[in-house]
Amino acid sequence: MVGGTDVVGRLIETEACVAEGAAWLARTEPRFADALSHTGNLPLRRRPDGFAQLLSAIVSQQVSVASARAIWARLEKAAAVTPDAVLALDQDGLKALGLSRQKARYACALAEAGIDYDALRAAPDDAVVTTLTAVTGIGVWTAEIYAMFSLGRADVFAPGDLALQESARLLFDLPERPKEKALRQMAEAWSPWRSVAARALWAYYHVAKDREGIA
Repeated sequence: MVGGTDVVGRLIETEACVAEGAAWLARTEPRFADALSHTGNLPLRRRPDGFAQLLSAIVSQQVSVASARAIWARLEKAAAVTPDAVLALDQDGLKALGLSRQKARYACALAEAGIDYDALRAAPDDAVVTTLTAVTGIGVWTAEIYAMFSLGRADVFAPGDLALQESARLLFDLPERPKEKALRQMAEAWSPWRSVAARALWAYYHVAKDREGIA
């Protein structure tokens, strides 16, 4: 179910955790009850944590899913998914595997950062974001997604996400898509289950997109 220390807060570890958060949101905010009636059960979406997961996030920035998968497959084939391997290849070697010059620089910066990924599991949410965003090439959105899905934090949100912004506009009948700061403020009302609120908004976005042809 939901676990974690007082410092870390609640963790989302199983589908039952997500269901608990969804039930709380539905009781607290009628709009979420409506959204969940359309989306059905929300996905767990847990991912591994560690260096490779963040390297994959860098690879995926601003490219198609197919391109990201192809580049990642080349990195895996070259066993270049650890800090030591990335640094041994250096930027030229990474570019030869398909990374852009900028992403090769980001990958080396991540490898050089010396992040203690085990320690991150016990760090408060804001410390996780601060640690990760100190690395060149990792922004707040990437850090929040990592906290949400790789570390299973229950009360993290990613208000810079365009799909979340658009879904909030639709669900709450807003006159325009809320900017990051405004959506972050809105999401305060969804604590301590902001990560489940994000799952609900993403799911609702896809339902609405299929129904109304949202771009």
